[in-house]
Amino acid sequence: MPTAPFAAPATLGFIHEAHVAEQSTASVVEHRPTAGIASEALAGLKERASQALYERLGSRLTDSSLDDAELHKYVKDELKIVVDEEQVPLSSGERQRLTKEIIDDVLGHGPLERYLEDPTVTEIMVNRADQIYVERNGQLFLTDAKFSGEDALRRVIERIVSRVGRRIDESSPLVDARLADGSRVNAIIPPLAVNGASLTIRKFGREALTVEKLIQFGSLSPEMAELLEACVLARMNIIVSGGTGTGKTTMLNVLSSFIPATDRIVTIEDAVELQLQQDHVVRLESRPANIEGQGEVSIRELVRNSLRMRPDRIVVGEVRGGESLDMLQAMNTGHDGSISTVHANSPRDAVARLETLVLMAGLDLPLRAIREQIASAVNLIVHISRLRDGTRRVTHITEVQGMEGDIVTLQDAFVFDYSAGVDSQGRFLGKPVPTGVRPRFTDRFIELGIQISPTVFGAHPVRGK
Repeated sequence: MPTAPFAAPATLGFIHEAHVAEQSTASVVEHRPTAGIASEALAGLKERASQALYERLGSRLTDSSLDDAELHKYVKDELKIVVDEEQVPLSSGERQRLTKEIIDDVLGHGPLERYLEDPTVTEIMVNRADQIYVERNGQLFLTDAKFSGEDALRRVIERIVSRVGRRIDESSPLVDARLADGSRVNAIIPPLAVNGASLTIRKFGREALTVEKLIQFGSLSPEMAELLEACVLARMNIIVSGGTGTGKTTMLNVLSSFIPATDRIVTIEDAVELQLQQDHVVRLESRPANIEGQGEVSIRELVRNSLRMRPDRIVVGEVRGGESLDMLQAMNTGHDGSISTVHANSPRDAVARLETLVLMAGLDLPLRAIREQIASAVNLIVHISRLRDGTRRVTHITEVQGMEGDIVTLQDAFVFDYSAGVDSQGRFLGKPVPTGVRPRFTDRFIELGIQISPTVFGAHPVRGK
């Protein structure tokens, strides 16, 4: 709910309108008989073999001195012994499937492995051990995959979070983590999760999305792309807004791809997701408290620290608390060209949300002072929406013009035109169009010698001149 080239989360990227045939195929795929072990006898064998393997391996599963290749070989050798001891006649195909599924359970992500390897799946949602949904082309499908039990699901969750130095237990029953490829993971366990542990994985696409692809998908128009590139080069401060799963992080990657390679960039995130292609990048990640409740390092502390790191650009993955005040102050004190994201349903809501987040800093600031900070700091709001057909579109590019009385004034440069309606398959036919209003900040383009096409804002060049 997944964008120069860069790696971005597939589900955070902008998904092309899928053909009906593709969607129906996806639906069929989810309800085909699984390629796993079908019979109860083999399922029982798998459970016994897995348990025996866990007992034989012991601490070797968490032995950091073993690399992945050595661990896989060791597990495969031990598994052969375990299966042979069972003395159950198996065909070569059944033995291969059994071996793969047990190795997935012990070293990988169990029944989720095939969906993690499937490039068409953009999100995996485990509601409980026996109920797994996936997202394809913006649509949700119930799968027939399931974990053998709550313990198997908990082992996968603990394996994921331990690899990034996080923990999950009754004292800390929820966690944000990431996979090796950067895919975003959220896990929550009992007692907070009443029906059993729940796991959500928002995948990163294996193929880097480019601006050209976004234009091809209809998520972004060429004029929008040209304007956004000029804004980044002109060191505009930009806020990317949108709801959950609309593609804010992907757009952040798009915008960061326009940053010159000569700039020093500091990125600040809760869980590292941004995939910047520049070399001069310092990546900072917050840290939760340890089991004694000590050692927490918040986003706000990292934002403050970044100011002492001589950054040309500060990129904050998302502001969701008091760090928004520090970010606005940074934007107002010489750190132009900074970019961040915020959850909001419209550009106007994004301003209101920033006001609320600044108040969370715990300072008794008057509302007008907060609004003046926002109006002075933020130049541009890029708003992304997830439409009913499952596609993600940039629906607004809005200039923050300043203050009129006590109100922050906004002016749309581009809006999404819904008037074209939908086709017979329910796909939106509209596209983003310029409002015809030229933003005031384009004067800065002229000062900096940044050229943009005269047709970007809907104006047509005069012929013969």
